[in-house]
Amino acid sequence: MEGDTRGPDIKKLNALVERLVGDVGAAVSGALVVLGDDLGLFKALADGEPRDVARLAKETGLKERYLREWLSAMAAADYITYDEGTDRFHLTPEQAMVFAQEDSPAFFAGAFQVTQSMWMDEPKIAEAFRNGQGVGWHEHSACLFRGTERFFRPGYNTHLISSWIPALDGVEAKLIAGAKVADVGCGHGASTILMAQAYPASRFFGFDYHAPSIERARATAEEAGVADRVTFQQGTAAEFAPQGYDMVAMFDCLHDMGDPVGAGRHVKETLAPGGTWLIVEPFAHDNLKDNLNPIGRVYYGASTMICTPASLSQEVGLGLGAQAGEIRLRKVALDAGFSHFRRATETPFNMVFEARA
Repeated sequence: MEGDTRGPDIKKLNALVERLVGDVGAAVSGALVVLGDDLGLFKALADGEPRDVARLAKETGLKERYLREWLSAMAAADYITYDEGTDRFHLTPEQAMVFAQEDSPAFFAGAFQVTQSMWMDEPKIAEAFRNGQGVGWHEHSACLFRGTERFFRPGYNTHLISSWIPALDGVEAKLIAGAKVADVGCGHGASTILMAQAYPASRFFGFDYHAPSIERARATAEEAGVADRVTFQQGTAAEFAPQGYDMVAMFDCLHDMGDPVGAGRHVKETLAPGGTWLIVEPFAHDNLKDNLNPIGRVYYGASTMICTPASLSQEVGLGLGAQAGEIRLRKVALDAGFSHFRRATETPFNMVFEARA
């Protein structure tokens, strides 16, 4: 401000600059992770066997000079391990789980694809800041759609069948016996297909307004061998076909909706008597100060660049954001006409709620 005579605390300034060097390094490394993922380099190193640059070039068909620089950058980030004595590079088991093994609970390459979309779409978000309009999910770069599937799928693989569904009152028994389930905002269908594989007696219906995602989900269901009990259809949360569902699930998408209360009312209309609305949302405390941590940093960033603009692009435009917290989510459910709402379980990254009429 004008006339401000405050001087910087040099120790604090140096500490901030040191952190920023790390942050810039992380941002640069993120681009290189996406590059290595696209080129199949992490998977080429997944067996853990040390390789020199010449061997990796021969195995991948890529050029040595580029590989040398990429490997050096990844070693500097501690994403790949370098052995000075042999001048070779390899992945430790932990590094392989994070960068090379798609089904690992720690797989992280998808998160970097989501981050890539934020950089690519920044001009659209900047304009939205100026005009107050939203940016629809479909308006983002295609890497967001694939990255979102790959980012969330490891968590679903780890928790959905083993802990989230068992935490719901009476739902698992219905699914085992044969139930009807809607997965709303299903994207590429990772959660839908996982449930279909786990509960073969049940029928699953995946809905998403994004047509390319529905096409991808249908193809994936065929590949997984569950197309006989999974149906994917294009449709919004306010319009998906009513079927008398025993469960309607929304995984990490309620906060993206312009009218989550209206979506909840439609869920209530489509449920069979005694049916359950399963809501999985990013983990968040109710007060901002309690979310000022590394997880909150990621989720608030994604909410700024993706989730809030998506909500504001739709009718009502409530703009819950990815860090809505339990109090606001409870209000959505109650306003939608549900009398029962409880947190069933949680992980460091997700909160799992069930709502019933």
